[in-house]
Amino acid sequence: MKKIEIIIPHERIDNANHILNKFGIRDEMSFYQINGSREKNEFTSVPVGRSNIMYTPKYGGRTKIEALVEDSLVNKLVEELLNKLTTGSVSDGKIFVYDAYEVYDIGSGKKTELNI
Repeated sequence: MKKIEIIIPHERIDNANHILNKFGIRDEMSFYQINGSREKNEFTSVPVGRSNIMYTPKYGGRTKIEALVEDSLVNKLVEELLNKLTTGSVSDGKIFVYDAYEVYDIGSGKKTELNI
């Protein structure tokens, strides 16, 4: 099993969700609203108050989706996400893929080893 993290602009969450559903990933995912530093050229400076002072934000919002995916689906899923979510901009986002070995149930304390 692999854990995939997809960090994208908020407005693309429906597209990403549709792709994940297409691959049978429905209950095995979570998403979060996150903030982080971004490329300088992604922002437009905005005036502050009535003065000539301009403010350029350093941080911006994104959506982070986490999902567990079968090893056999990872490459096709990532390819589909890259093809459907890109606009060619540096601010399109990132996809991270990690190995997932074990899961612990907090309520029961049981450990489950995932097939590798």
